[in-house]
Amino acid sequence: MSFERMQKIPSADEIIRQMPLDDELRRMKARRDEEIRALFTRTSNKFLVIIGPCSADDEGAVCEYAGRLAALQQKVSGELILVPRVYTNKPRTSGAGYKGMVHQPNPQEEPNIVEGIRAIRRLHLRVVRETGLTAADEMLYPGNYPYLADLLSYVAIGARSVENQEHRLTVSGLDIPTGMKNPTSGDVTVMLNSIQAAQLPHVFSYNGYEVRTPGNPFAHGILRGAVNQYGQSVPNYHYENLTRLAEQYRKRKLSYPTIIVDTNHANSDKQFDQQPRIAREVMHSVGASPVLREMVRGLMIESYLVEGAQAMDGRIFGRSITDPCLGWEDSERLVLELAEMVARMH
Repeated sequence: MSFERMQKIPSADEIIRQMPLDDELRRMKARRDEEIRALFTRTSNKFLVIIGPCSADDEGAVCEYAGRLAALQQKVSGELILVPRVYTNKPRTSGAGYKGMVHQPNPQEEPNIVEGIRAIRRLHLRVVRETGLTAADEMLYPGNYPYLADLLSYVAIGARSVENQEHRLTVSGLDIPTGMKNPTSGDVTVMLNSIQAAQLPHVFSYNGYEVRTPGNPFAHGILRGAVNQYGQSVPNYHYENLTRLAEQYRKRKLSYPTIIVDTNHANSDKQFDQQPRIAREVMHSVGASPVLREMVRGLMIESYLVEGAQAMDGRIFGRSITDPCLGWEDSERLVLELAEMVARMH
């Protein structure tokens, strides 16, 4: 095999001992987890908004963004639960480009996985400590989840991972809401199969152990649009898409059937400035249908301090180096508008 062993990666237990979550923050996270779960169990009428950068590339910028989000959460606490996107892994369709902080803690330097693992835990700890908001991250590498398991309140499984057996089985052992995106093909049957698999108990091999999992009743679907055979984006956030999925979902008799709509990616054709329009249309659909009001429980929005995107060597603080994002002013305006729309539905 042509593998060059570069350095031994510390275990999750070793990293957590070096950077522990103290008791006060652990209690804070437990409260946040309970608040978010209540939305899925329908004991809360709040609406979930998972919002933040496409990729968490700079600790300072991400923490400034999360701080602003925490202040905004205070204004909308009666209607919305805001979960910062702190995405430290970045899937690449062609394999080229920035793969996230876990690979490159400094985008201007060579990859360093060991330092990357320390960097992502340090970042998530800082977000919780400074803002009181526990975050969402994408599970690109199931084996890495234990490094952040005590910090995350939401996990997403991406469109390229959702058909993978290891991802589905790993989600079955998580005790937090986990969103399974539809694959890039747009086949919602694949997404529903993934949710069903994640909600079942399993025995499998995980990080050197034979493990048993109870199933995750909070596994649910995220609609992110599709890409057809010609490379064209095909949105799936319209009223007809939502109602058809709701009907298919109900036939499965899954626990807590829930839909989250991703307002970017193929739904917006990566036109980041269309996200507010898409969010408004989804909320209009929710308001027009009791079935959707019950099942559509949140939105996923890509947003950063400065709108748009820049090259990896860009120097604009708080602008994405991957997919373009909505800027802060437009994001704040949208969140306040969403809170008003939710309040009118109650």
